[in-house]
Amino acid sequence: MNDASSRTYDSLHMGRSSIDLYSNDVGAPFEEIKSFAAYVGGSPTNISVGARRLGLKTALLTGLGEDPVGDFILHFLRKEGVETKFSPRKPGHRTSAVVLGIEPPDKFPLVYYRDNCADIELTIDDVLAAPVADSKVFQFAGTNLSKEPSRSATMFAAELARQAGTHVIFDIDFRPDQWHDPRAFGVVVRSVLPLVDVVIGTEDEINATMLTDPAQMRLTHSQVSDTRVEGDVERAIERMLAAGPKAVVEKIGAKGARIHLASGETIDAPGYPVEIYNILGAGDAFGAGFLYGYVNGWDWYKAARLGNACGAIVVTKHGCANFMPTYEEVMAFVAERGGLD
Repeated sequence: MNDASSRTYDSLHMGRSSIDLYSNDVGAPFEEIKSFAAYVGGSPTNISVGARRLGLKTALLTGLGEDPVGDFILHFLRKEGVETKFSPRKPGHRTSAVVLGIEPPDKFPLVYYRDNCADIELTIDDVLAAPVADSKVFQFAGTNLSKEPSRSATMFAAELARQAGTHVIFDIDFRPDQWHDPRAFGVVVRSVLPLVDVVIGTEDEINATMLTDPAQMRLTHSQVSDTRVEGDVERAIERMLAAGPKAVVEKIGAKGARIHLASGETIDAPGYPVEIYNILGAGDAFGAGFLYGYVNGWDWYKAARLGNACGAIVVTKHGCANFMPTYEEVMAFVAERGGLD
């Protein structure tokens, strides 16, 4: 990593932030939920918190409304030590919200409230005020690309990162209800891939980047974060790697992760078996752990194993950002299960 020691931040994260309301009535059908717990959420925000708890110096570029929900998010992030001074308030727009049900083992309905939301109002000027060139890694999510002005601002940030030698990590984050046409997701994603070093996503998300027919997509139980997308995942990975990234990290649930390198090599990093309580946020926990290893120069296998361990811990918890493990906690977890190697 070029001149890494001179950069102020290990990672800059750009995109969604929200108040996440998780059902307290685990197992209850959504219509019978009586109360919710309030946490902080949004994929890049979750990853910034998880990486910070592991020991990285992280900064967040998100948009917040001038409302108490924005205050709630900032209060939490500041307590966690995530740098928030680059996240602007957006007058006239609202901080977003998500409501989530928990019906293990396989139903996790989710509803986004993102109309007029503040984080999609991020602009090129906001990017110019952020430490893109003063961070070792720039990480963003696919939902950033769903609407303007966030779309062009995110692509501009990736361009700046490339020019500055900042590594670019792209979390596919396919949320079909945030797009006017699910095929548009792939069109935009494919256009940004030449600026990306590492892509992270599930098999369904990887297939979504090459989606040509909406009939390939299947959404059940309002599980927006777990949409099923049919396709040839191996062919999709080949096309993604041909566009520029040096690696595509495929999250494969309880089985762990598979790293596909541009050289043609494939590396399997097994997961850590646990009893699943709530899958929501597991992918972001993986992203935080993987990022920690990547920034510290670990090999692909070990970085993905740390990601798997963080994901395994979070699936046993009620929420995501608020339950990310510290470095000491995740090391104790893996020590009891054979370590990272």
